Amino acid sequence: MILTVTLNAALDITYRVPRLQPHSTNRVTEVSERPGGKGLNVARVLTALGHRAVATGFAGGGTGDALRSLLAQETSVTDALVPVGGATRRTVAVVDESTGDTTQLNEPGPAVTPAEWDTFMSTYRELLTDARAVALCGSLPPGVPVDVYARLTRAARTAGVPVLLDTSGEPLRRGLAARPDLAKPNADELAALTGSTEPLRAARDARRRGAHTVAASLGADGMLVVTANGAWQAAPPRRIAGNPTGAGDSAVAGLLSGLVEDLPWPARLARAVALSAATVRAPAAGEFDRGTYEELLGRVTVTEHPVAA
Repeated sequence: MILTVTLNAALDITYRVPRLQPHSTNRVTEVSERPGGKGLNVARVLTALGHRAVATGFAGGGTGDALRSLLAQETSVTDALVPVGGATRRTVAVVDESTGDTTQLNEPGPAVTPAEWDTFMSTYRELLTDARAVALCGSLPPGVPVDVYARLTRAARTAGVPVLLDTSGEPLRRGLAARPDLAKPNADELAALTGSTEPLRAARDARRRGAHTVAASLGADGMLVVTANGAWQAAPPRRIAGNPTGAGDSAVAGLLSGLVEDLPWPARLARAVALSAATVRAPAAGEFDRGTYEELLGRVTVTEHPVAA
């Protein structure tokens, strides 16, 4: 199985409005609720690709109960979330149907106590014994140490399980020092980490900070990967209009599935980029439009960069 970790899971609430008007009353035409958080989105896409996925992290309060109830209805993702006393956060996305733009409001999440953290670590180490790979995803809830992803990376590496790290800011910087097998920042996160806005240079810099491989999401321009043996960039054949929420999570699922299937890097990149673009056409994060995915998969352009001197 593939393990995904979402320390700051959320109940995702999506409002659709005909036209978003700031400083005014907006009439909502459609409301949806679903379990959210980057790792949960990754797990959903993995199961759609035919892989068994187990999701762990924290869930608590009435919001956490609602999240777990909805997750149980999906049946595809195995719930290994650890209960906490605080309430799971909510994220609210407001979709402007006239433009397709999305406005996102994210709560901070529950405070996690030292005892709750110890329970999670015991669960995590047990789950690693059956994992073929693990994805560490997203922001940290209050009370969790900033170096937590470094700790989780070291535990996975001790267990012989490949690690993908998808976070930002100081947790990313600390996590890289623990030498994850793969880090997947987006272009803005990579620039904040390295100070460089040139993706190839920044990805090489990030790799020197500890990651074995760096895969940088470039939005509509695709993805760049820098490994010990080379660098490749993949781009979709055309820009896809829609809601980009969750596109990066689908790319993570593409990279993870390619890892456990031992695909060569160009094929992993093509899958990640096609899934990311197909997610833009889907109604919600953690889903992808299969027709768009199948159409794009064979048309993604993958180019190799010269080896750095």
